Amino acid sequence: MAKILLVEDDIFLSSLLGNRLKKEGFEVLNVKSGNEVLKALKSFIPDLVLLDLILPGKSGFEVMEEINADPQAPKVPVIVISNLGQDTDLARGKELGATDYVIKARTTIDDMVKKVKDFLMTGKQ
Repeated sequence: MAKILLVEDDIFLSSLLGNRLKKEGFEVLNVKSGNEVLKALKSFIPDLVLLDLILPGKSGFEVMEEINADPQAPKVPVIVISNLGQDTDLARGKELGATDYVIKARTTIDDMVKKVKDFLMTGKQ
């Protein structure tokens, strides 16, 4: 069973997406702030991180910078899920190692789940 770390502070979206992924057979750990991510990665090694960018504590960009800078942090694929859709945001996400960038306002839950399944089955978006 593939493991997913879902980093999303919107309780409704986190619950909805988390429950859908669990129904698809994934093990999901939800965290709600950027500060919790590195702590979670010490005990829960996911196959994929779904990372919002606008978070309490640390932004998703700061989280990716910390993961990249920490030799102890597992190197896990990250799909950014955000409403920040400017070209500069997409470029920064890719520069920090995101494998994909999903704009929440333009993507249904079904499409997000499909993207996750496709990525985990093929190793690419």
